[in-house]
Amino acid sequence: MPSTPARIVSLRAAGTCLVVELSEPVPRVLHWGADLGELTAADGEALVLTADAAILNNALDIPRRFTVWPTEAEGWHGTPGHHGHLAGTAGAPRPALTDAECREDPDGGGELVLRLDEPAAGLDITLTYTLDPSGVLAVASSVTRRATPDAAPEPYDLSQVTTLLPLPRRAGEILDFTGKWSRERSPQRRRLGHGTYAREVRRGKPGLDSPYLVTVGEPGFGFRHGEVWAVHVAWSGDQRYLVEQLPEGAGAHAAVLGGGELLRAGEIRLAPGDTYDAPVCHFAWSRDGLDGLAARFHTLLRGRATHPRTPRPVILNSWEAVYFDHDLDRLLRLADRAAQVGVERFVLDDGWFSGRRSDRAGLGDWSVDPTVWPDGLTPLADHVRALGMEFGLWVEPEMVNLDSDLAREHPDWVLGPAAGPGPSARHQHVLDLANPDAWTYLLQCLDGLVGTYGIAYLKWDHNRELDEAVHGPGDRPASHAQVVALYRLIDALKERHPGLEIESCASGGGRIDLGILSRTDRVWASDCNDPLERQSIQRWTGQLLPPELVGAHFGPAPSHTTARVSSDTFRLATALFGHAGIEQDITACDDEELARITAWTALHRELRPLLHGGVTVRADLEDEATLLHGVVAQDGSAAVYCWARLATSRAAQSGRVRLPGLAADARYEVRVRTDLGLPSLHQTGGPAWLTRALEGWVALPGAVLAEAGLPLPQLNPEQALLFEVRRAS
Repeated sequence: MPSTPARIVSLRAAGTCLVVELSEPVPRVLHWGADLGELTAADGEALVLTADAAILNNALDIPRRFTVWPTEAEGWHGTPGHHGHLAGTAGAPRPALTDAECREDPDGGGELVLRLDEPAAGLDITLTYTLDPSGVLAVASSVTRRATPDAAPEPYDLSQVTTLLPLPRRAGEILDFTGKWSRERSPQRRRLGHGTYAREVRRGKPGLDSPYLVTVGEPGFGFRHGEVWAVHVAWSGDQRYLVEQLPEGAGAHAAVLGGGELLRAGEIRLAPGDTYDAPVCHFAWSRDGLDGLAARFHTLLRGRATHPRTPRPVILNSWEAVYFDHDLDRLLRLADRAAQVGVERFVLDDGWFSGRRSDRAGLGDWSVDPTVWPDGLTPLADHVRALGMEFGLWVEPEMVNLDSDLAREHPDWVLGPAAGPGPSARHQHVLDLANPDAWTYLLQCLDGLVGTYGIAYLKWDHNRELDEAVHGPGDRPASHAQVVALYRLIDALKERHPGLEIESCASGGGRIDLGILSRTDRVWASDCNDPLERQSIQRWTGQLLPPELVGAHFGPAPSHTTARVSSDTFRLATALFGHAGIEQDITACDDEELARITAWTALHRELRPLLHGGVTVRADLEDEATLLHGVVAQDGSAAVYCWARLATSRAAQSGRVRLPGLAADARYEVRVRTDLGLPSLHQTGGPAWLTRALEGWVALPGAVLAEAGLPLPQLNPEQALLFEVRRAS
């Protein structure tokens, strides 16, 4: 029996709540969504009374229930809480509650722990629901094979563990993401019908087409309106997301939302005493559309003990400046110029290690190339620090070129079938991190580099998917073990170097998840620095991550990835909204462009507390060729907005556009920021407020800004205007 005396428990925080009935044999979620307030005993009984749906014709003779660990035993014909077998037996699990504990935190939220026993296979199941003060609900689950004297010696083959929460009938539209290299996090929508909508990731990492955050809401929900429910799987390997709606519903609910790790056949085999810890799934609800969801996740991440607390330094990364052409004098000049324009962290990218003159050789040989760097990296690192900047370095520890000393000396460290590796991707293969010797080798190499050169920051890349991810003579599946070993490697390195910061990069944005971000300090949103593409990529990356965790650099024109030529003002304005940086050979810039870059770094430092501490807001606009987004201070005292035009439109005027995040009853002042120069305009003058705001602050009431809206100027395509708002005293 449960140790918690109450039969109905509730966790509440930030306007949302989870209500669970500790029913037997398995508890069930009575409600997840809007806060129902402090529930009396009568209120709880009312929820229970209304939790059973009708008994249908040609169905079970008892009401179907949807429990916290659903199985066919309760008439659930959707995705079960888990499935597996014990040497072909124990195929009808019937878990039962054995214990429950509930803790409510005084600042909101709390934790509910449920323990279940599955007798047929001898499994102990633990479910932990943790409601953060942000309103984000983290659900962790584990499955342990009991070690008892009468336990069968055969392993229990665990095929899948799925965390599920219920959805109401009004949640009828799905939003998730897809993408490719240089076009990550492209949104896609569809109506929810009957059946299972599932997204499976089999890439060994979340991938460039990652579902990222699956949201279900009232049809037509937007950034600023609509009730929405969402889930994110915090795991850096294979994943499975699903939204499922059966004709008979899910108890009194209509559908379910959930996810977990996608397990390969035979990957998790539990011997007596073994435990499988499933990835944490983060669930969130909002009445205020996608911006409401984003605010919850941003608050969650900013509340972590490991969240970066120091100002995020402006970065210059050497890749698009020099590529593999590593020449000390050239790099010293680049560092000099970087310091002059206001860069605070200088990062040496690919090409510094042994044999690395192209991407065809050298991966795995993590020692400085003595031919290119006869004195090691010390001359560059010392020069960078003497200029007042931090020194960072690019690495790709999980990968190996077959043309490397490491692969020649340790071919068994290359992850792949015993019959031999398959085709390369980007001329490389994957290193088997679960091999203890390979893992130790990497830790020693990275530890030595960081210690020897005083490295403050690693750009940690991952440029290949894990095809045929098996190891050992028996070709055992290795995707899960690879992620676990990666986490241990990063944790061990950071334990040795507590101040070290790490960026998660994976061909750009191919590994962005809260699992990797629990041990890294930012992500690289995309290899594409084309500002037109970046406006969308950064917009949707921000659905989960606050700006300070998202690398946002400007590059040269033409763009490295699209060959598009764009104005430097558009590139600079776009890169302002994130962890800002430069990806360009600025030694080739003329004085006018250098002046704008210097003004941009100064503007970023000025606005950094707001950009990296405020609330991200995005406007719902009918014209998809225009974007309005910004950041509003937590106390509403200040804001900065970007009005961007991506292409031409049929309409000649914007009409009045509301500024999201402002209070209608407050008084404000507005001015245009001209630090980066003005965008190219598709008009001869006005609007009148803009003309005045170009000269200084213009007083405008919140009723005009937040309710009536402002007519915004007509920009030419691929242009952006920055304007600032402050609350009047």
